[in-house]
Amino acid sequence: MSSVAVLTQESFNEHRSGLVAEQAGGSSSAGDEEAPAYKDAFPPLPEKAASPEGTQEPVNAWTSKIRPLKSSVITQVFHVPLEERKYKDINQFGEGDQAKVCVDIMHKTGAHLELSMAKDQGLSIMVSGKLDAVMKARKEIVSRLQTQASATVAIPKEHHRFVIGKNGEKLQELELKTATKIQIPRPDDPSNHIKISGTKEGLEKAKHEILLISAEQDKRAVERVNIDKVFHPFITGAYNKLVADMMQETGARINVPPPSVNKTEIVITGEKEQVALAVAMIKKIYEGKKNATTIAVEVKKSQHKYVIGPKGNTLQEILEKTGVSVEIPPSDSNSETVILRGEPDRLGQALTEVYAKANSYTVSSVEAPSWLHRFIIGKKGQNLAKITQQMPKVHIEFTEGEDKITLEGPTKDMQMVQSQMEAIVTDLVSRMDFREISVDPRFHRHLIGKGGANINRIKDLHKVSVRIPPDNEKSHLIRIEGDPQGVQEASKELLELASRMENERTKDLIIEQRFHRAIIGQKGEKIKDVRDKFPEVIINFPDPAAKSDIVQLRGPRNEVEKCSKFMAKMVADMVENGFFLSVPIFKQFHKNIIGKGGANIKKIREETNTRIDLPAENSNSEMIVITGKKENCEAARIRILAIQKELANITEMEVSIPSKLHNSLIGSKGRFVRSIMEECGGVHIHFPTEGSGIDTVTIRGPAEEVEKAKKQLLSLAQDKQTKSHTAELKAKPEYHKFLIGKGGGNIRKVRDSTGARIIFPTPDDEDQELITVVGTEEAVREAQKELEELIKSLDNVVEDVMNVDPKHHRYFVARRGQVLRDIADEYGGVMVSFPRSGANSDKVTLKGAKDCVEAAKKRMLEIIEDLDAQVTMECVIPQKFHRSIMGPKGSRIQGITRDHNVQIKFPERVDGPGKEGPAKGGPAAPLAEAVVQENGEANGEMVEEPAAPVDPTAPKKCDIIVLSGRKERCEAAVEALKALVPVTTEVEVPFELHRYIIGQKGSGIRKMMDEFEVNIQVPAPELQSDIISITGLANHLDRAKEGLLERVKELTAEQEDRSLRSFKLTITVDPKYHPKIIGRKGAIITNIRTEHDVNIQFPDKNDDNQDQITITGYEHKATAAKDAIQAIVDELEEMVSEDITLDARVHARIIGARGKGIRKIMDEFKVDLRFPQPGAADPNQVFVTGRPELVDEAIDHLLNLEEEYMADVNENESKMTYMKPTGDRGASSMDEGGRERGSSKGFVVREAPWQTGSEKAPDMSSSEDFPSFGAPVAAANKASPWGPKRF
Repeated sequence: MSSVAVLTQESFNEHRSGLVAEQAGGSSSAGDEEAPAYKDAFPPLPEKAASPEGTQEPVNAWTSKIRPLKSSVITQVFHVPLEERKYKDINQFGEGDQAKVCVDIMHKTGAHLELSMAKDQGLSIMVSGKLDAVMKARKEIVSRLQTQASATVAIPKEHHRFVIGKNGEKLQELELKTATKIQIPRPDDPSNHIKISGTKEGLEKAKHEILLISAEQDKRAVERVNIDKVFHPFITGAYNKLVADMMQETGARINVPPPSVNKTEIVITGEKEQVALAVAMIKKIYEGKKNATTIAVEVKKSQHKYVIGPKGNTLQEILEKTGVSVEIPPSDSNSETVILRGEPDRLGQALTEVYAKANSYTVSSVEAPSWLHRFIIGKKGQNLAKITQQMPKVHIEFTEGEDKITLEGPTKDMQMVQSQMEAIVTDLVSRMDFREISVDPRFHRHLIGKGGANINRIKDLHKVSVRIPPDNEKSHLIRIEGDPQGVQEASKELLELASRMENERTKDLIIEQRFHRAIIGQKGEKIKDVRDKFPEVIINFPDPAAKSDIVQLRGPRNEVEKCSKFMAKMVADMVENGFFLSVPIFKQFHKNIIGKGGANIKKIREETNTRIDLPAENSNSEMIVITGKKENCEAARIRILAIQKELANITEMEVSIPSKLHNSLIGSKGRFVRSIMEECGGVHIHFPTEGSGIDTVTIRGPAEEVEKAKKQLLSLAQDKQTKSHTAELKAKPEYHKFLIGKGGGNIRKVRDSTGARIIFPTPDDEDQELITVVGTEEAVREAQKELEELIKSLDNVVEDVMNVDPKHHRYFVARRGQVLRDIADEYGGVMVSFPRSGANSDKVTLKGAKDCVEAAKKRMLEIIEDLDAQVTMECVIPQKFHRSIMGPKGSRIQGITRDHNVQIKFPERVDGPGKEGPAKGGPAAPLAEAVVQENGEANGEMVEEPAAPVDPTAPKKCDIIVLSGRKERCEAAVEALKALVPVTTEVEVPFELHRYIIGQKGSGIRKMMDEFEVNIQVPAPELQSDIISITGLANHLDRAKEGLLERVKELTAEQEDRSLRSFKLTITVDPKYHPKIIGRKGAIITNIRTEHDVNIQFPDKNDDNQDQITITGYEHKATAAKDAIQAIVDELEEMVSEDITLDARVHARIIGARGKGIRKIMDEFKVDLRFPQPGAADPNQVFVTGRPELVDEAIDHLLNLEEEYMADVNENESKMTYMKPTGDRGASSMDEGGRERGSSKGFVVREAPWQTGSEKAPDMSSSEDFPSFGAPVAAANKASPWGPKRF
C-alpha cells in the first residue's frame, strides 16, 4: 500500500498563492538590497605571511574549509637485536638468505625495505609504504628474520570468541599489531589455552592484549527476562522509543524479539550494574501493565491490514496516541477478533482509532469483459497512470480470465476512481468489438508470414489486435479485437487468406541433394530470384543433415505448377552441365596439356566451355577429369588426346567386345583391367559408359603394348564367354614380387602352362595379401595348385652361405644397402648378411624361403660376374655439353645407367682456362680432391691419380667422361651419350622479324625453346644478321626448324595484315558536332569503332585542324565508318536551335536532383537543352536543339513546367513577407521565449580596486582580458614565460 501524500486542488491553490506572495516579497527586497563588497564576492587566496606568533596563518574564506591531508605513505623502523637475528652471517650482509627474504617480503606486501647494520651487530630495518603494507611487512620481518619464541595464556573458553572477533577481524588485527602468530583452540576442543608465537616483545604485547579483552568480558553480564509477548509493545514503546531511551539511560543493550518472532525472552547485555538497572526498569513496566484492561472487538479479516498499516505503522501510531496495544490475529488464522490492551480510560479512544482505520479503506469492483482489460490499462499502462497519479493510494487489480476489475483504496477516493473506471469501460464497450474465427492450425504460421509480415500488415491496416494461439495450444480460434469495422474487415481478410490456403497445392519435387546448394546459390541469390519470380509459392528445402531429396513447393495450384516446371528445367540444365568423364593421359604429358602458364588448358576450357581438373603433381593418378555438357566434354577429350598423340608415338586401337562382358572384364574396383594395363606398359583402356550398349573398347598407348593388351583382352573375353571361373588365395605381400618374377617371368610361365590369368593386388587395395586367379575351372585349379606349392615353399625358411670376395662387399652395402634392398624386394624378402667391416671374411649369409634364397644367390653371382668382367672406358665430349647431356636433375644420364647397367662419372667443371675447381664456382682444388658427378648424382668419392706431364694433343681432363661396366654395355652407353651431344643448325629469318620471334620479355622464344627442347640463339641487334642458330638433339632440330619457319610465315602474314589495317582516312566535321558524335560517355563513337573494327581519333585541344577526324583501319571498313559519321552529321545539320526565356528561379526544379529531370526531358523529346552558366548576361535564356517538330513539343512542355513551378515560387515568396526579419537587434534583445529582455547592468560590486585605487577597470569587451573558450586570443607584445613561440 502506497503512503504517498495526495495534493488536492485546494491545497495546491493555497500553496501557489503563498508562493506568489513570497516571490513578490522576495523580488521587492532583492531590489533594495545593495551590491556586495568586492572582498566578499572575491576573497583573496591564502598567502604565507609572518604572523606575530610566527606560526599562525591568516584565516579567510579559502582556508576555513580546507583540512590538512595526511600522507598515505608512512615509514617505520624496526630493530632486531643480534641475539634474536635468525641469519647471523655477518660476511653475507646484502646477499644470501637474509637478502632473499627481504626481496620476497617486498614483492609480497608492496612495502619498501632498507636494511642497515648497527654497531652492536643488531639489524635495523626501515619499512616505507601504506599503513596496511607496512604492518604486513612488519609481521613478515618478525616471523622470518627474528628467532621465534612461544607462550600460552589461559582465559575462559567463552571469552575466546571476543579475541577472534567478527569474521576473525579482531584476531587478524591483533596479529598485525603485535607481529605474532596466535592459535586459538577450536570450539570442540575443551582446552582454554591460547598459544602465541613470535618475538619476546611481541609475545608480551599479545599476552597483555588478550588478558585485557578477557578482563573486559569479566565485567560484562547477560540477563534473560521472560515476559509474556502481549506486554512487549509496552516495553518497546511506540516506534521502539521507550526501549531506546532505556538503553541510552542504562548503557545496557536490550534485545526484544520482533512481533513476527514468537519468543517471550528479552535479553539484556552490558556491564553488571547497567544490566541490573535495565532489568529493574523492564520489570517495573511489566508490573505496571500486568493488570491492564482488555477488550475484544470483531473486525473483518479483509480490514485487518488497514488496522496494521504499512510495516505496522498504524499500530505504532495508535500506541503512541493512546498508550493502548492492539493485538491482531495472525494472517493464517481465520479469527476476526482484535484485542485492545491498556488503561481503561484510553481504550475508548483506541477503539475509535481502530474502527476509523479499518473503515478508512474500501474494496469494490467494476464489471468489465476480460478481453477489454489490456485496452483499459493502455500501452505501457498509460490509461491507468492517469488515474493512479491523481489517486496514488488507490490500488487497481486485474485478474486474468475474470470479467471484473477490483479497486481498493481510501473511501473518499474510491467513488471518483470507480466512476472514472466505469466511464472508461462504457466508452470501450461502445466503440470496441471482438470476434473469434476458426482457422486450421497448420495455416497459422502462413497467416503470420515471414517475420510476422502478413499479420503486422493486417494489424496496421485495420487498427486491430490479432491473437493467434501458439503451436503448442493446438487451438483453431484466432481472436481479433479493436474497432468494430476494423474487426470485421480483418476477420474477413484472414478468412479469405485461410480459404485460399485451403485451396493451395503442396507438391514435392524430387531433386538430388547434390543440386540443392547450386539451386540456392551463394548467399541464397539464385533461390531469391526464383522466389521473386513466383512470390506466391513457398519453397522449402530439407535440412542438409537429413540427406533428403524432397523439395516442397506450396502455393496456388497454377503458380506451383509453373514453379515446378521452372525448377525442373534448372535441374535438367545442371544435370546436362554436370556430365563428367575421365581421360587417362600419360603423366609425362600433363605439363604439355597445361601449357606455358596454363595457356593450353585455359584455351580448351574457354573454347569447349568445360571444367578440366588435373591430378596433383605428387599424385600417381593419370586421370584428367572433364565436367560440363556431354558434347562439350567429348570435344575437350578429343583435343586433349590430340595433344598427347602429337607428343608421343601413341597408337589408338578399338576392340569390339560384347557390352555384357564389360563389367566382368573390368573386375571389382577395376582390378582385372588395371592388371592388364600394368602388364602392358601402362596402356590406357577405355570402356564405354555402363548401359550405353556400345561394344567398342578403346586401347591407347605405344603400338607394341597396345597389341599385347588387345590380345589379353580378347583372350579374357573369350574365357568369360566360354566358361569363366574365379579363385582366390593369399600370400604375404613380400612374396608377390618373387611370385611375379623379373619382368613378370615367373607368373608368365604359370599363365602359359595353365591358361589362367593371375591378378595381384595394387597398393590401393585394402587386402594386400589377396591374389585372384581367373580362367576356366580346370585352368584356375592348376594355376592355384602351382601357386600354392610356390607359396608353401616360400614359407619354408632356410639359411645358406656363399663366398663373396671382400673387394665386392662395398658394392652391395653402398648407398645404405640399396642393392641388398632391391634383392630382398625381388626375391621374397630374403635377408642377406655381410660380415662386419674389417672382419676380413668372405662368408655371406642368406636367409629366407628356399627358392627365394636360391634365386637371390644366383642373382648375386650374376652381379659378381659383372663386377669381375667390368672394364673402364673413356668418352670424350666437350665440357660445355655436359649439362645438356645430364638433363634436368640428371634424368638423362640416370636413364642411360639404368638401361645399360653401367656406372658413369663426369669430370669436375673448369671455371676458367687452366683452372679446375668445383662445379659451382668454388675455390680451385686438385683433381684428386674433386667431387665428381657419378650417374647424374654427387657420390662424394675421392679419386686419386698420380701427377703426370700434360700432353697438349691429349684431350682435356674436364672433357673426359668415365664409364664402368661390361665392355659391350659400356660401348652401347658411349653411343647413347654421343647421341645426346647437341648439334647446331642455322635458319635464315629476316632481321625485322627477330623482335616478334623473341616476343614480349622473351616470352615467344622461351615458348618455342620449351616446346621443342632446343636452344635458340638470336643475333644481337647491332649485328643486323638474319641468321638464327638452333642448338639441340638431332631428333629435335628438324621439328624446331619447322616450327621456327612456321612462326616466320605467321609473322609475315601478320605484317601484311598490319599494313592493310594502317589505311588512314580523314573527314571534316564542324567541332560543335563532335560531342554529339562521341555521345554520352563515348557510347556512340565506341559503337562505331566496334562495329567497323577501326580506330577513330578526334583532334586534341591544341591541334590546328580542329575539324579533322582521323579513321584508321581496313580501307573498306574505314570508308563504312566515315559514312556512319557523315550520316550522324547530316542528321545534326537538319536540327534547329531555339532559345526561350524561362525564369531562372525554376531552373533548378527543371534540372532535378543530379540532372534526372533534364535527362528525362531530353530522352523523351530527343532534344538537347542548354541552361545558362552562372554570371551569364541573360540568366533566363535556355537553348533547345533538335528536330523542328520535337523542339516545339519540348518548348511547350518546358513552358508548362515553368507555369506550374512559378505558382509554387510566388506562394513561397508571399509567405516570406509575413515572417519576422532576423537582425542583430532582434537577436540581442529577445530571449528564448521570444520576450524582449531589459538592459542588463551585469554583475555590480562595491569597493572594487578600480574604484578605490588607481587601477583601471577591466575592459569586458576585450578578448585579451576576457578570452572566449575555444576562440583565438590576439597575441600580446609580451615575452612568454616559456620562451619565444615557435610557429
